[in-house]
Amino acid sequence: MSEQSRRRPHKPYRRPKKDPVRVLAFDALRAVDERDAYANLVLPPLLRKAREQDDFDSRDAALATELVYGTLRRQGTYDAIIAECVDRPLREVDPPVLDVLSLGAHQLLGTRIPTHAAVSATVELARVVLGDGRAKFVNAVLRKISQHDLDGWLERVAPPYEDDAEDHLAVVHSHPRWVVSALWDALGGGRAGIEDLLEADNERPEVTLVARPGRATTDELLDLLGEEAGLPGRWSPYAVRLTEGGEPGALVPVQESRAGVQDEGSQLVAIALANAPLDGADARWLDGCAGPGGKAALLGALAAERGAHLLASEKQPHRARLVERALAGNPGPYQVIAADGTRPPWLPGTFDRVLVDVPCSGLGALRRRPEARWRRRPEDLDGFAPLQRTLLREALQAVRVGGVVGYATCSPHLAETRVVVEDVLKGRGGEPAQAEWIDARPLMPGVPALGDGPDVQLWPHLHGTDAMYLALLRRTG
Repeated sequence: MSEQSRRRPHKPYRRPKKDPVRVLAFDALRAVDERDAYANLVLPPLLRKAREQDDFDSRDAALATELVYGTLRRQGTYDAIIAECVDRPLREVDPPVLDVLSLGAHQLLGTRIPTHAAVSATVELARVVLGDGRAKFVNAVLRKISQHDLDGWLERVAPPYEDDAEDHLAVVHSHPRWVVSALWDALGGGRAGIEDLLEADNERPEVTLVARPGRATTDELLDLLGEEAGLPGRWSPYAVRLTEGGEPGALVPVQESRAGVQDEGSQLVAIALANAPLDGADARWLDGCAGPGGKAALLGALAAERGAHLLASEKQPHRARLVERALAGNPGPYQVIAADGTRPPWLPGTFDRVLVDVPCSGLGALRRRPEARWRRRPEDLDGFAPLQRTLLREALQAVRVGGVVGYATCSPHLAETRVVVEDVLKGRGGEPAQAEWIDARPLMPGVPALGDGPDVQLWPHLHGTDAMYLALLRRTG
């Protein structure tokens, strides 16, 4: 040992300091990755537990939420940047290490956290959850990432728009290329529209409440929230939008199921079906895919005002219990059953109005479930297609002649929307359906940019809603 080495004072080991906010964010990302969980289901119980056990306030909760959702939304972009800063293929980086790097990248490139604070806090997190050895690797990668801002990195990792428009948009706006292509086909138009849509997918959506008619009013909700926490809805007469700081679960009407959390697009679909013109009886309504119960609860309240009976059917028993909870206390007659809509227990021609909000890819709710964009594959649509067509055919059988069917889905993908309806009407794969289109646009008064009809596609960037689709059909024979 050299004389200089003997003289150098030994640096004492410092135990890593646990940051509860960043540890919670890491735990949420690991649950999403390991268990295929959804952040909107994983994060709330983690936040509740943190509030109970630690000195964890609303600002901590807001930062943890931003770290989780921001990292998931920008995962594709951050992966491309991290790949430029490591010496191995990204698939060879351990997933927990990649989660820490992604959290650090988001703090560096997607927040206002100062560079030195973002790096040091993330390295400290790595020491806590990964160990000192891998923390050194994290530190080296983050220092490379910190050399450029987000725009600078995008110039390096995204191909020029002129060379490959879809790949450019996929990297810049953090969507899989196939999703960019599908959304662009459904939206039509040029570059500006698709960029606006992709940007809207990466924004945190507002929380919207529904005041179930006859049970609560928007004025009641607004009074409870106060001017700083609540605003009227844009389109639905039953909607209230929460501004920053609103806590829906703390409101008594929500606790009593007189109101609930429901996207305004979902409200518009239920209202349009309820208000579609109808000749003859209007006494029996069916929600054929009712889970988890938001549309069923609104339909139940609307049906009660007219003295109509609602049957809410859901295949999965645990989801049927959620429907029962949403409908609890509904003043009008209703029934909830666990039944398969492709093999229904009811007789043909039983109902006057039928809604089928079919299982789908969920590409219309990427703002709320950003991880879904990375899980879905184009081939998934092949699995949904037969189910969607069967559910629509059975819905048209369930309604009486002259009755109305609403086909809805939280996806703008053409293969899940208009193509399904046209195939059923024209008899592709079976007998042609004896039904005709109803123009749904007049049933959403005041809502702009609804297209050429007769069906309706809502968009996050145009309407501030999930990308809900609705086709209304009248049975003719």
